[in-house]
Amino acid sequence: MSETHVVTGAFSYTGKYVTRRLLAKGVRVKTLTHHPDRLNEFGGQVETIPFDFDQPGKLTESLRDATVLYNTYWVRFSQGDNTHERAVANTRALIRAAEQAGVKRMVHISIAKPSLTSPLPYYHGKAVLEQALRESKLTYAILRPTVLFGANAGEDVLINNIAWLLRLFPAFAIPGAGDYKIQPIYVEDLADLMVSAGQAADNVEVDAVGPEIFTFDELVRLIARTVGSQAVLWQAPPSLALMLAQVISLFVGDVMLTQDEVAGLMGNLLFVDSPPTGQTRLSEWLQKNADAVGRRYSSEISRHFRTK
Repeated sequence: MSETHVVTGAFSYTGKYVTRRLLAKGVRVKTLTHHPDRLNEFGGQVETIPFDFDQPGKLTESLRDATVLYNTYWVRFSQGDNTHERAVANTRALIRAAEQAGVKRMVHISIAKPSLTSPLPYYHGKAVLEQALRESKLTYAILRPTVLFGANAGEDVLINNIAWLLRLFPAFAIPGAGDYKIQPIYVEDLADLMVSAGQAADNVEVDAVGPEIFTFDELVRLIARTVGSQAVLWQAPPSLALMLAQVISLFVGDVMLTQDEVAGLMGNLLFVDSPPTGQTRLSEWLQKNADAVGRRYSSEISRHFRTK
């Protein structure tokens, strides 16, 4: 009988690429999800179980007989009851349930440069969960991605929506000088790292980063050239750039950008000074997807807070 692995969010962005790889290897896959009725490409191949964070016994039983848990669960920003604080509490409950269910290993998606002293809830929360995992009975792999792109145009949020703005508007506001750095990783490369980490036994902590580092100004100009945008790029006060993003958010029914995200970006938290672990170059991917990237807006709220 094949092993059983659990992927949180197997129908979501990163989770589906992990799931494809596991199924191709003959692994039995279960998923924990907030959207058990959502259409997905796997059909009956994946057993679908709702998250039961408030019922520890049911959460434990959902992980019973699994050997590896791949955790992609998190929230990009607080929305209603889905806050960073709740995401931390829920993930702690998930770790405890995995221990009690006899799961051997957890592959956990964190973030580049997490810190227990960070004033940013995203980075602080991720650091708290890394520590909780280190203190657990599980063997673990902690992967720390920066920004994801691909695999299909329109799937990621940041790169796609920059392209969307550049296609649609006559000007693009770059927060501040734009000299802060960003090091994107291809989602397929991250999925490869996750599955490989699931097959290992040692405790590891890996920066999941691509081979190219751009300043934000360089990145925006690269995307503009690629999609043929004539938009004027101008360096705006960060507060003004954020305000403009919030105005656009009202029209698209989403949260395009948050104050914490601007702080993290300008604080150089989206790149690391270590060898790349992903191989795919964003510049080459953009060229291959020039006609499609940014053709439609990618909504975080539609992806994670709506069921259909």
